[in-house]
Amino acid sequence: MEYDVVIVGGGPAGLSAAIRLKQVAADKGQDVSVCVLEKGGELGAHILSGAVMDPRALDELFPNWKELGAPLNTAVTEDRVLFLTETRSYATPSMFVPKALQNHGNYVISLANVVRWLGQQAEALGVEIFPGFPAAEILYNDDGSVKGVATGNMGVNRHGQPTDAFQLGMELHAKYTLFAEGSRGHLGKQLMAKYDLNKGKDPQTYGIGIKELWEIDPARHKPGLVIHTAGWPLANDTYGGSFLYHLENNQVAVGFVVGLSYQNPYLSPYEEFQRYKTHPAIRHFFEGGKRISYGARAITAGGLQSLPKTVFPGGALIGCDAGFLNTSRIKGSHAAIKTGMLAADAAYAALGAGRSHDELLSYPVAFEQSWLHEELHVARNFKPWMSKGLITGTIMVGIDQILFKGKAPWTLHHNHADHECLRPASDFSPIAYPKPDGKLTFDRLSSVFISNTNHAEDQPVHLTLKNPNVPVDVNLAKFAGPEQRYCPAGVYEFVKMDEGKDRLQINAQNCVHCKTCDIKDPVQNIVWVTPEGGGGPNYPNM
Repeated sequence: MEYDVVIVGGGPAGLSAAIRLKQVAADKGQDVSVCVLEKGGELGAHILSGAVMDPRALDELFPNWKELGAPLNTAVTEDRVLFLTETRSYATPSMFVPKALQNHGNYVISLANVVRWLGQQAEALGVEIFPGFPAAEILYNDDGSVKGVATGNMGVNRHGQPTDAFQLGMELHAKYTLFAEGSRGHLGKQLMAKYDLNKGKDPQTYGIGIKELWEIDPARHKPGLVIHTAGWPLANDTYGGSFLYHLENNQVAVGFVVGLSYQNPYLSPYEEFQRYKTHPAIRHFFEGGKRISYGARAITAGGLQSLPKTVFPGGALIGCDAGFLNTSRIKGSHAAIKTGMLAADAAYAALGAGRSHDELLSYPVAFEQSWLHEELHVARNFKPWMSKGLITGTIMVGIDQILFKGKAPWTLHHNHADHECLRPASDFSPIAYPKPDGKLTFDRLSSVFISNTNHAEDQPVHLTLKNPNVPVDVNLAKFAGPEQRYCPAGVYEFVKMDEGKDRLQINAQNCVHCKTCDIKDPVQNIVWVTPEGGGGPNYPNM
């Protein structure tokens, strides 16, 4: 199938790029053929975010978004920033809350629902959207430029053999291909390696965000209340914190982020999240409430220093596939929309000039001249400072953001990739996490159940190992098998065989596509590849 532009990923970046292309073409009385591939069974099925949304980019894409019914229904009414000890909480005085954490004018949203709305706008403009069709392979021209992508074959069994349901994948060719897969994109990672897009950049750094959606007692619900915390239950030297956002309809989104540069292999981000909900300042919101949904997703958090070159012959990286998230604000959807629009403008100009398969150099130039670049520049030192520990980081971020307003005459750098930071288990003692009570805290499998995750049982395992001996010989022997703790879905477990030896069992059907294993595996032996289309979680309102 031939298109002017193929877009991989139906999230905020991909859909905004598609919409912008159609808008600009319509203004000129022309037509541009645009296709969006989405691996989820429907738009929004794999979208997971906090989320408090800055509408600035949406204002540019659709100035009349309110009239069009965009689901930004709950304006932020109050910000609270708390520091937690095990038994106490301390509110940060408003004069000391950095501007990055002030959310006046923003909205508490379900990003999945915003994405579904964007999909409706895109289709109304003539964008072709194919949900349930993951791009599994990059296609190249003879000169090395990107030609397009191929979707994966359907109906293949675990041994790679076609079944009665076999369906051959499609090749989609384009003059330009935009990659908007989200954090740690499978194809984006390949493009970075092939074109050396990370040359001269800091190592990328990530977090894992784990989220639950609750329906709570109306008496405890405060629409528009936004709470962020730091401190307990994480140790001082572990980057992370929580969010608690009150939406409409007595619903609360609660989540926990742990930086994947943590050192202790016994740490479990999932268990830390469950423990956090038991804090006296937090648990009262949920008592008498009901948990509705659960999910997890990696967060690209390196910022401006780790941003790769975003263009290559035949295409570009947009949104979190490149890493445009503003970590200090815990916001990426506005950046995804903006970069989608900027890349679309560059692609449209190139098409109008009769070009194809070259580098869209006007896209990074436009980014450097945009308000988004200025915003990320102001935030550039936040993550490096916070990686130095909670106390030091908080003081230095205060100086950086309040005294210097993000314009300090220095830029700190990330020196290590996250997987390099894990230390041997012999340096630590195991962490004894409390058992779940089934009311406030839960086990992994009951959580995965309410994520509606499903993969065809007999399809090829999409969590691949470069060397099948590494999990036992290295990860278990040296690091006490960290994959059984950093995975938030119970995918990895070490089991004893009859002869007493250990083996790694991969329960791929549990995978919520968070990509944490691909990032944190200490020797980078686990490679996440695209499963059959439509598999994975199906988030209703996340």
